[in-house]
Amino acid sequence: MGGVGVGVLLGLGVFCVWWSCWTRPPRVRRARRPLRALLDAAGWTEVPVAVLPLGCLLAGTLAGAVALVLSAVPVLGAGAFAAAAWAPVALSRSRAWARAQDAAAQWPDAVDAVTASVRAGATLPEAVASLAVRGPVRFRPAFARFAAAHRASGAFETELDRLREDLADPVFDRLAATLRMTRQVGGSDLGSTLRTFSGYLREDARTRGELLARQSWTVSAARLAVAAPWVVLALLATRPGTLTAFADTTGALVLGLGALLTAGSYRLMLRLGRLPAPRRVLA
Repeated sequence: MGGVGVGVLLGLGVFCVWWSCWTRPPRVRRARRPLRALLDAAGWTEVPVAVLPLGCLLAGTLAGAVALVLSAVPVLGAGAFAAAAWAPVALSRSRAWARAQDAAAQWPDAVDAVTASVRAGATLPEAVASLAVRGPVRFRPAFARFAAAHRASGAFETELDRLREDLADPVFDRLAATLRMTRQVGGSDLGSTLRTFSGYLREDARTRGELLARQSWTVSAARLAVAAPWVVLALLATRPGTLTAFADTTGALVLGLGALLTAGSYRLMLRLGRLPAPRRVLA
């Protein structure tokens, strides 16, 4: 019997080693592609990804052709092509930034809504599901999907993780961590914790708003300084024979170098003056 027991234990050990070597690791959800993430952040979730590069190519080709026909200067046509091709991306980023600012302004009220639901006796799943009506407008469809999925499965933590990945928002990451900890270990301080959290969000939004208001003067002055030489060039182009000075190699080099310096200095100014965005430390 002793030999049989040793054989059984040896077989179990070999099976465990085989199982650990050949079992597939859990799949890690792939990050969304940059273009898809940009379109989703801008609110264009139904727009195919291919539309953005095609729109950039179409806008750049049209603007470059018009500039080349009107000026007969190839470098101006190339500059118009680059500027117009970047315009759809810039529009998408601007819209995404505006939507992110709007959602950040609505999060404190959403946290207060969760606090009120918990104090009224609602369960944590019901409190989170209530954000489908009282949460940030941008994220309400995701909360509605969470409510439907939770009613079907009843697994709060699993659906909360899916909701966190669906929203991909740093504020909800912290809110989800707080709710998960309360769900697992319990405690009576959830209400005060959420009130402190909403107060912190309001203070952060107030501080960022003041910084952006003061920064807007500098950004506006930089944009005016960037646009002024090109406005002057456009006015001079209305006079006959002005653009012929830029038709040769030297003129094209001057225009190209000026465009590169203008775009580079403007991007550097935006880079240095950009406020750090909240990061998903719990992702």
